[in-house]
Amino acid sequence: MINSGDTAWMLVATALVMVMTPGLGLFYGGMVRSKNVLGTMMQSFMCLGIVSVMWVVYGYSLAFGPDIGGFIGSLAWAGFNGVGMDPGPYSAKIPHILFSSFQLMFAIITPALITGAFAERMKFSAFILFTLLWSTMVYLPVCHWVWGGGWLGKLGALDFAGGTVIHINSGVAALAAALFMGKRKGYRQEPFYPNNLTMTMLGAALLWFGWFGFNAGSALAANGVASLAFFTTQIATATAAMSWILFEKIVRGRPTSLGFASGAVAGLVAITPAAGFVTPLPAVVIGFVAGMICYFAILAKGKLGYDDSLDVVGVHGVGGLWGALATGLFASIGGAGLFYGNPRQLMVQLVASLTTIAFSFIMTSIILVALKKTIGLRADEEEEMQGLDLSMHGETGYYL
Repeated sequence: MINSGDTAWMLVATALVMVMTPGLGLFYGGMVRSKNVLGTMMQSFMCLGIVSVMWVVYGYSLAFGPDIGGFIGSLAWAGFNGVGMDPGPYSAKIPHILFSSFQLMFAIITPALITGAFAERMKFSAFILFTLLWSTMVYLPVCHWVWGGGWLGKLGALDFAGGTVIHINSGVAALAAALFMGKRKGYRQEPFYPNNLTMTMLGAALLWFGWFGFNAGSALAANGVASLAFFTTQIATATAAMSWILFEKIVRGRPTSLGFASGAVAGLVAITPAAGFVTPLPAVVIGFVAGMICYFAILAKGKLGYDDSLDVVGVHGVGGLWGALATGLFASIGGAGLFYGNPRQLMVQLVASLTTIAFSFIMTSIILVALKKTIGLRADEEEEMQGLDLSMHGETGYYL
């Protein structure tokens, strides 16, 4: 039953998604101050370690195992019991262990996205526990609701590659983290310059490259839907990057490299839930709106007064929400949205989005409060002023 072509493609797609997490480390690492570059990158790399082990022990089983009440999977596949080289319940043409490997890469990058919100100020020990607890208590349930046979999937929610499960989920968690962590020392009192925008551009390129595996791979086959998702990903991303720098030019007078990179990521985020459900022209609309609204969401951050260090809320939260709702508007393949005669789909997308927002914010807040009252969340003032590279890891990214 296993199809060698589909299997080969999914092996490549899985590797592409894995590259996104180090790419995210470069993207984030270039935007922080030089004294925090390694500590910031380390958080993305640590997610590769923490979540991989958790996934084998119990994570995959809770996310995709036999359904319990529409809320969570059972522990029937704990320790990868029964997850082997034969096809599984989610694809008849690729090995079960390959499907689980592909989904592992999604589970890894989601908590890594959140780290941009508390960059430069969370203790390393708190980060490790936060990643483990958040992945277990927030990511696994939401993943099961949408993709693992849970209640949102049964309701009809469309999320091709993770707009709700990954981007809304992580964006809302990032907002909670920014609020609970408080502002960085010296925030808006001294300039916080990115240490290496060349590194950030390289990270954006790796994210864009890896995202083809992220979206096209979610077809779980080398077929027409994968081809569609591949193309809509490119079109929406390019349009969003151009949209962002257009509005940046209008508002601030100059388009920037960071603006192009941020706009591209906003487009990638927004097209993710819709990639295999929409045709190219709606992808252009989705990308254009994403670049515009995410840019203005970031401008609004200053007025709202919270310190989301690397704009996770504005890009992933706002972009993911727009993408989820846009799927309810423009879906025409494998489902129908409002503009194709099915207004119910937009309502389902709204329910899925609002439920994820509420659940993620509440559960993330509980985790942060628990950590704050036990081991503490923030580096102390001296450690933060010194920089987390030296204070947490005893090394520095740049020796002058």
